[in-house]
Amino acid sequence: MTDKLYLYYYILVNSVLFILMGIDKLSAKLHKWRIKEATLLTISLIGGGLGGFLAMLIFHHKIRKKYFTIVFLFSILTHIIIYFSFVKFQLH
Repeated sequence: MTDKLYLYYYILVNSVLFILMGIDKLSAKLHKWRIKEATLLTISLIGGGLGGFLAMLIFHHKIRKKYFTIVFLFSILTHIIIYFSFVKFQLH
């Protein structure tokens, strides 16, 4: 059951960040209100790194800002470590 909860959580948070990155890219093209970078980075750090990284590649958004790549990859690696250290090994 716990594995499913984590899976649902990661699907949700990555989907949210992916969608927000797409909205922000569209907003940038239309010269409209933008989503704060801090919001995007925070969502990445709470588990949305993969969604953010995929959105960077698909939408070609924030690719010039190296700190986005660094934070997204750091988040992915950190959450893999958290999952295997605390969830997979200690709950079974």
